[in-house]
Amino acid sequence: MCGILALIQASDTNVAYELHEAMYFLQCASGGKIYQCKGNGLAAKVFNDGSRVADLPAGYMGIGHLRYPTISTSANAEAQPFYVNSPYGICFAHNGNLINATELKHFLDFEAHRHINTQSDSELMLNIFANELNETGKARVNDKDIVDALQRMYKRCVGGWACTAMLAGYGLIGFRDSFGIRPLIMGSRPSGTGMDYMLASESVALKQLGFGSFVDILPGQAVIIRKGASPVFHQVQDQKRYALDIFELCYFARPDSIMDGISVAKSREIMGTRLGNKIKSTLSAEEISAIDVIIPVPETSTISAPFVAAVLKRKLVQGFVKNRYVFRTFIMPGQQARVKGVKRKLSAMEEPFADKNVLLIDDSIVRGTTSREIVAMAKEAGPPVTHAHIYGIDLASPSELIAHDRGNNRAVDQIAKHIGADRVIFQDLEDLKAACSESVISKSTYRGQRDFEVGVFCGSYVTPVDENYFQHLDAVRGETQKMKVLEKAREAVANGFADQKQLEIATNGVKVTEDGQLIPASTDKARGGTYTLVNGGEKRQKQSGEERTPKDQMDISLHNMAND
Repeated sequence: MCGILALIQASDTNVAYELHEAMYFLQCASGGKIYQCKGNGLAAKVFNDGSRVADLPAGYMGIGHLRYPTISTSANAEAQPFYVNSPYGICFAHNGNLINATELKHFLDFEAHRHINTQSDSELMLNIFANELNETGKARVNDKDIVDALQRMYKRCVGGWACTAMLAGYGLIGFRDSFGIRPLIMGSRPSGTGMDYMLASESVALKQLGFGSFVDILPGQAVIIRKGASPVFHQVQDQKRYALDIFELCYFARPDSIMDGISVAKSREIMGTRLGNKIKSTLSAEEISAIDVIIPVPETSTISAPFVAAVLKRKLVQGFVKNRYVFRTFIMPGQQARVKGVKRKLSAMEEPFADKNVLLIDDSIVRGTTSREIVAMAKEAGPPVTHAHIYGIDLASPSELIAHDRGNNRAVDQIAKHIGADRVIFQDLEDLKAACSESVISKSTYRGQRDFEVGVFCGSYVTPVDENYFQHLDAVRGETQKMKVLEKAREAVANGFADQKQLEIATNGVKVTEDGQLIPASTDKARGGTYTLVNGGEKRQKQSGEERTPKDQMDISLHNMAND
């Protein structure tokens, strides 16, 4: 998932240092001005192990954002937080996904007349909010104006989100969708001059910086925090459900986090117990006794695996060493990168596997890339991922998911064959939901009936989904993949190390073949005309008699990156 942060301090000490520190646990404004430092890569790389933070002037409030590539792109222009200067100066960090992006783009273009510079729906949401806030027509706004603008924005936007925003000279805003799909939590701590407040996706980021008194932002709720004042909560939209995305608990969240009162570590322990019971009821006593060792595939399953071993009464050993500096492979943008990533991510120790009948416990089987590379005989933990994730985690298109349209036993056998396993056993979805429901901590402030967003496992999503949305998502993936390849080719040309293919792509553009390969577009067929390289870019020569027609939208690249 993406991680979002926001911090406002009672004193004028530099907020950037603590925002930078908090980012490591999930993976600013000064003198009326907003300063930013952002880029692609690990936080340590982007901020040069913190040395770049010193370049930011001291400010008492700020926001931060961590992300992985979504919808198959990781273009620099999509690094967050986003910023618009009108109205009032707004910075915006967004975790989630909007499933009516096409409708919102049309509104912003033809009615609000606001330019969108990227494919990111986060920029869409920022501009929707900015447009609604601009409707006040005031030189200065108050809490009511902000809440009214949020209410109008909620009526336009469909999807799941948790957001933090900073209004220049005013304060911080945190808000969450009315289904509670994406998590958001607030903590506080005393300082010498008052109380500091911080918002984050996971409680661990708050805890490590000395924040306590955690409060979950509820579905449909917003909180406004001003310097030296207590947080003010507003119900922007009536709560429709309380359905935290279960993918956070079984895959993404750190085990030392609490989400909506649920202990992530405890939920994974119960998942292990229930999976062990499922295996016990599926295999015969002879098959279980033939298991020599149980080995978890790092990292999430390392908590579940001991509880599987306890149920089956089999020996648990560690057989893999994980490289902590490689992204999850299923979210890498491109199959070739995912295959290379698997070999960099895991290293198998020889002795635990030698001449053994091994039960592997894994937390994720999405495309099957990782499992196919590392499994000789696999027993997979977690329900099969059968459908696209539409609320901010770009797993894959449905056609790429190994378990899509494979819901019967014969299909599970096909999955086992595909990844090179003798057999695959999936956790039941009801067991997964029960494990999370049973992990609420006693001091939780949670109220009401809890549900979970489980559409990724069954195709039943908590929000209404237009039947054309998935075709739109595939189209966006294709276009953003092309943008990324073209961006890399132009960079290679500009720096003098382009190969022939990159030179052709930078000159003529890129197209997608029927089998999904990205190749140079031919000059005459792709766009017409001829092209010459100019300072690493391209310049089109108009053909004789050709009329240039304006486009609905023409994007320009604006960067304020850490590596500029």
